[in-house]
Amino acid sequence: MLDGFFNSIFGQFIAWSPKFALVVICFLITLLTTLVYKYTTDQKLIKQMKQEMKEMQAQIKEHKDNPKKAMELQKQLMERNMKFMMHSFKPLIYTFIPIIIIFSWLRGTYSEMGKILFGLSWIWVYIIVSIIFSTILRKVLKIY
Repeated sequence: MLDGFFNSIFGQFIAWSPKFALVVICFLITLLTTLVYKYTTDQKLIKQMKQEMKEMQAQIKEHKDNPKKAMELQKQLMERNMKFMMHSFKPLIYTFIPIIIIFSWLRGTYSEMGKILFGLSWIWVYIIVSIIFSTILRKVLKIY
């Protein structure tokens, strides 16, 4: 689809070092999605909701001996969790199509190379590296 565009940006880099290029591309994609998440969600509300859910989970543990109260709290927790998920969908809407386009290019570029790193294909390398970068970026950028 946009192979020419991505090849003009990353082609020489991939030819030079495919593994390093994949890590850099992974970092850029993770940075982009993390920034979109930060600026399209209300971080104060997200932090508050996470804190409330954590407190509710603690209350559920306290009421193990009272199943009726625990179920009531569990129901409230599920409602909060659904509200939390609705806030998380907004960044997904903004990033879904660009990520699909980039992944189709990555698949076309890296699938021919077979195993990339530690006997893993490009998608597994991407997943592992993006989890690491996401964790670091969320802590550095104070994203909840």
